Amino acid sequence: MSRERQLHLGAFMRPVSLHTGAWRYPGAWPDANFNLRHLTYMAKRLEAAKFDAFFMADHLAVLNMPVEALRRSHTVTSFEPFTLLSALAAVTERIGLIATASTSYDEPYHVARRFASLDHISGGRAGWNIVTTSNPDAALNFGREDQPDHADRYARAREFYDVVTGLWDTFADDAFTRDVQSGQYFDPGRMHVLGHKGPELSVRGPLNIARPPQGWPVIVQAGASEPGRQLAAETAEAVFAAPQSLADGRAFYADVKARAVAAGRAREDIVILPGAFVIVGETIAEAKAKRAALDSLVYYESAIASLSIALGIDASGFDPDAPLPEDLPETNQSKSSRDRVIAMARSEGLTVRQLAQRQGGYSGLSFIGTPASIADKMEEWIDQGGSDGFNIMFPFLPAGLTDFTDQVVPELQRRGLFRRDYEGATLRDHLGLKRPPNRFFPG
Repeated sequence: MSRERQLHLGAFMRPVSLHTGAWRYPGAWPDANFNLRHLTYMAKRLEAAKFDAFFMADHLAVLNMPVEALRRSHTVTSFEPFTLLSALAAVTERIGLIATASTSYDEPYHVARRFASLDHISGGRAGWNIVTTSNPDAALNFGREDQPDHADRYARAREFYDVVTGLWDTFADDAFTRDVQSGQYFDPGRMHVLGHKGPELSVRGPLNIARPPQGWPVIVQAGASEPGRQLAAETAEAVFAAPQSLADGRAFYADVKARAVAAGRAREDIVILPGAFVIVGETIAEAKAKRAALDSLVYYESAIASLSIALGIDASGFDPDAPLPEDLPETNQSKSSRDRVIAMARSEGLTVRQLAQRQGGYSGLSFIGTPASIADKMEEWIDQGGSDGFNIMFPFLPAGLTDFTDQVVPELQRRGLFRRDYEGATLRDHLGLKRPPNRFFPG
């Protein structure tokens, strides 16, 4: 069966599962996020299932939660993304490799070099997830007392993007002649010195690495706030969205695509991939039972700590069996995550305990059911303009991953919704994205 429009699938590994109870689930690998052998196995299984990308999030600090909660968290340790993805590039051939890098606590020259290197090492499979970093404890690891304001972080991110992409365009694609007879290794006339001086950044250049195979590694962005949406519309090629429902997804999809057009881009220049937490069962009842068993592994101290992070304030003093207080103070945390949690509490009438338990496990978009029912939902999202695919979040490893690759992917393929094999070699090929021209050496 052929279908005009197929979906894209990324695997969101943060570092493997978002769910606090994932490492304790029966049969799960407790060290899945910090074991190269396990991570290699997962990357190869995802590639065999023809996933577009392995998407690795990152933290620049131990999560800011009380030690009683932290001691139960598998996110306290994880590999640095570039080190891990470089290792995975050597044992895979086609799957894209997306790493997170912060515009608040790094420098453009560092980021440009790392991603260009990963793109060369992997043969054109790198992607950069642009984040501004909302964890206030990260500031303390970089010589600062507090993080920059939300608006300031996004202003720096926008300029940061311009500088990094300008550095990637340092050399024309044909700059490296390597002419043994004449002794010319590269043509200096095909090298551009950036010479950037802006409000936030001053970077001379040139970058000391050849232009990446993809021209630029794929640009990924996940902010859902007003500044985040605008940054995505102007810069991103893949957007990691976090809608709660198909109606929310359609509204976000239409908004970001319209903003992109207003910014002079085409709608197809961006693919929008909501995060979807997926649990597979032989029956819907079995899948729901797996979810209930997983959620039961979340301790209250972990749950309330997760809620505190999402709200940007200490929620441990709230009455667990009362509604969320009405007069929550404003913070400098991620505004989209905070607003989503508050809206959920209000719309569903949840107590603090119920909201914390949901947040401590996973509170976002979930597809819980059989391979057929999950495929039905995904098809509905694609057909009704809610997404171009999904970033799949696995509930526990390895079974949550293999359940999806071995059961849901074949169902999607049977319906013509997903590829049976890769048609290209690069991440841009997988996502249907054009290779950007060099701004300094067109043609």
